[in-house]
Amino acid sequence: MKRIVSELYVRDNCHPFKASILVLVQVPVWISLSLALRDISLDSSAVYSALATGGALWFKDLTVPDPTWIIPFALGLTNLLLVELATLQQKPVPGRFQKFVFHSFRAVSLLMIPVSAYVPTCMSLYWLCSSLVGLGHNMVLRSPRVHRLLQVQTKSSTPYRDLYAAFVTKYLHKTKTEKGLKQD
Repeated sequence: MKRIVSELYVRDNCHPFKASILVLVQVPVWISLSLALRDISLDSSAVYSALATGGALWFKDLTVPDPTWIIPFALGLTNLLLVELATLQQKPVPGRFQKFVFHSFRAVSLLMIPVSAYVPTCMSLYWLCSSLVGLGHNMVLRSPRVHRLLQVQTKSSTPYRDLYAAFVTKYLHKTKTEKGLKQD
């Protein structure tokens, strides 16, 4: 089995470490930018005054937490959507470890709501924008047009329909089945 897996890595040029490189770079950058934004929002320099008056819509002051909790809830829902999109791509019966990882990511997504409600709006807005860009990447990279452009083999010619069907099967169909069982 090891030999076959090694041959697949070589043949398809897809060693697992290559997928980890992005995370190894992205996480420290995300943490560094978050800490820098926090420090700037607590400072009393010209940048601070620009943040204090440079907001938009309902968040005029980026140095204080979002009083409406709109950004924190949007952040939590976006992160939860990203996790659920990943679970829809998995095989029908994930292993125990895989279930644990996905449940942990769901918990972190929901935990981000109160955390981002107590940090300066500039931080939670940065986190939301970062998550929305990730969601956008996730959706764009499913496109058959992008696959053709990048000369990547496509698993499906209708990835968005497949995603919708997987969502309906996993969440809506399950709910109907559970209701039918409760009535019996």
